Amino acid sequence: MDLELTEEQSAVRELAASFTDREIVPFAAGWDRAESIDLGVVKKLGDLGFLGLTLPEEYGGSGGDHLAYCLVLEELGRGDSSVRGVVSVSLGLVAKSINAFGTEEQKRAWLPRLCSGEALGCFALTEPGTGSDAANLTTRAERDGDDWLISGAKMFITNGTWADVALLFARTGEPGHRGVTAFLVPTDLPGFERRLVHGKLGLRGQATAELSFDRVRVPDGARLGEVGKGFTVAMAALAKGRMSVAAGCVGIARGALDAAVRYAGEREQFGKPIAAHQLVQELLADIAVDVDAARLLTWRVADLIDRGLPFATESSVAKLYASEAAVRCANNALQVFGGYGFIDEYPVGKYLRDARVMTLYEGTSQIHKLLIGRSLTGVNAF
Repeated sequence: MDLELTEEQSAVRELAASFTDREIVPFAAGWDRAESIDLGVVKKLGDLGFLGLTLPEEYGGSGGDHLAYCLVLEELGRGDSSVRGVVSVSLGLVAKSINAFGTEEQKRAWLPRLCSGEALGCFALTEPGTGSDAANLTTRAERDGDDWLISGAKMFITNGTWADVALLFARTGEPGHRGVTAFLVPTDLPGFERRLVHGKLGLRGQATAELSFDRVRVPDGARLGEVGKGFTVAMAALAKGRMSVAAGCVGIARGALDAAVRYAGEREQFGKPIAAHQLVQELLADIAVDVDAARLLTWRVADLIDRGLPFATESSVAKLYASEAAVRCANNALQVFGGYGFIDEYPVGKYLRDARVMTLYEGTSQIHKLLIGRSLTGVNAF
């Protein structure tokens, strides 16, 4: 069930749905098997303005509000979460951070290219030894005259082998979050190495990479924000990024629901469609309730952002609920399909595999429970 959308929001949703049905759904299973989407889809996303949503037109963006952004990500998530991830990271984490914290020169250098799909960005925060404990990252950036020399490694970086620029977080000072600085690092610099991670459970079409840096030299003009304020940049990006993940999870859950309802009407057992069996209807009803609840929690975040109100805790609530709901919905849909759900001729197995990682990245479910708990009690349990 939806709240009333504006004419513009409805048009954006219809455009995204049509694009997903035409350019993503027919190819999703093949991309999953090949472990790579067709990168030609990136330029198409840019042509439609989907890579510039909410960003100013003067920098190549397409404007719009955050609810429209959520509507697009829901549709892309319904089609293939690997495609949704390209947009969530390149636009949601990188381009929006440049718009929020960048200099005029940085905005004009990167935003038009990112919004058009000419370039992609990656968000280089997670390290082999620091996931949830991001404030204790060990990648270092050391001053060398007017430049910085960056050394270290990052892990599980979405778009990592495709990206033209990495929004990279490195230690420049004291231990903890006050010693972290953000940099915009072109990926073609000497000493910047990338290795694709294979054999993932889900999101197989997405380029997930390990990055390494051996004294990569960048000018001080590549620094995004103030020295020692990089953790603020990262947390601001992730607060909105969690809304992006939640919207994609709604897409997974809705895709699972659509597939299960369709199959239940076609499949016959005991002389009637399985949709006529009470326990199958229970499975479908459970999925439908989760879809609506996850969507409304996500839309609440978008509404708060667009009204300029605090939204960080609500973003954690939406991400926690929607990611766990996506797993439940895909699992219930697979149950409706029975044995056929276990083979990749049907989409529900992929939905389940893709949903599972949503409870892990951009804050695990356990981390979000701690964030919500801290908001409720004022006590930090980390």
